[in-house]
Amino acid sequence: MSRKLQGYVLLAAAMVLVGSTVIASKIIGGGLPPFTAAALRFAMALPLFIILMRMSAVPWPRPGRRDWLLLVIQSAAGSVGYTTLLISGLRFTSAADAGVIIGTLPVVSAAIAILILGERPRPSVLLAIALAAMGVVIIAFQPDAAAAGSLLGNALIFAAVLCEGLFILLNKRLAVPIAPLAQSALMTAIGLAVAAIPAVFEWPWTGGIAFNSLLAVLYYALVPTVGGYLLWYGGLARVSGSEAAPFTAMAPVSAVLLAFLFLGEAVSLHQMAGIGCVLVAVLSLGVTRR
Repeated sequence: MSRKLQGYVLLAAAMVLVGSTVIASKIIGGGLPPFTAAALRFAMALPLFIILMRMSAVPWPRPGRRDWLLLVIQSAAGSVGYTTLLISGLRFTSAADAGVIIGTLPVVSAAIAILILGERPRPSVLLAIALAAMGVVIIAFQPDAAAAGSLLGNALIFAAVLCEGLFILLNKRLAVPIAPLAQSALMTAIGLAVAAIPAVFEWPWTGGIAFNSLLAVLYYALVPTVGGYLLWYGGLARVSGSEAAPFTAMAPVSAVLLAFLFLGEAVSLHQMAGIGCVLVAVLSLGVTRR
């Protein structure tokens, strides 16, 4: 197997794991409050990141005061905000719908860069944003959905995507770049500190602790968080950034298929149409970046 083909396999596997976070979050939401689940996830993942840093001889970063502020905001939005909003939203909407909405992340990030950073968009990027928005609208306003609950859930999922988009945006504003492994460990540590504060107010849990939810948190912490990091950056080391971009389209496909296989959710025509719009948007964005 060639080095480039190895990279493609690693990137695809990483995005399949990203899609599986939707299924894990659906299970977590049935037995744990969102901030408690987020704190547990970071507490489980942090020791492994520290071990990986020691094994790789990666030094602990020493950012300046401005970068520290950006890192805290980054973690609060991209780590804690994304996780808690995703878990909360999945209490009201299906995992398949959530997977399609999460698949818009690359396009949402491009839109945020245009609105906040003032980047000048190419017509192809505007077309990708329009297609992704169409996919979200198709999913959010299904005629057979339970109007209030499903719409609220979809709104929370989209808010999670916006938080992750801000995470990506703020990372570009750091004065001194941080090594990916070190930044992952730092984001996890800050996320644990941020999530632990509201998690205290969620104690004691009124509904009890579901064992399946704890297992899902453990999976989320070890497989998509740590394993996904290793797969994604391992793939990026073998291919260019423009070649890697289209593989993000694997995430919504993975989420929808896993929701069908493990949660028994039916895949409707609206979901197929929505995922079609999102896939075309993400793939076209990757082609224009190339």
